[in-house]
Amino acid sequence: MPGPQELIIVLVIVLLIFGAKRLPDLGKSLGSGMREFKDAVTPGKDDDRDRDRDRGLEQGAPPAQPTQQTQREDAPAQPRA
Repeated sequence: MPGPQELIIVLVIVLLIFGAKRLPDLGKSLGSGMREFKDAVTPGKDDDRDRDRDRGLEQGAPPAQPTQQTQREDAPAQPRA
């Protein structure tokens, strides 16, 4: 198991290679890649949560309400008075 000295050296090298501006994006992409890999290895565990997240419901967005039409599409238009 690597000690703290080795971890610091690796982190400094990563910082020099990628730069401070790209490190947050690198961390996000690494995290999302690990999450996708975990979901692929263990299917069915979080299907409902993934489906809700894809629909935008997990962040508290209200569910989409169906729009009401004032006039049926197959009904003839009524002239206004």
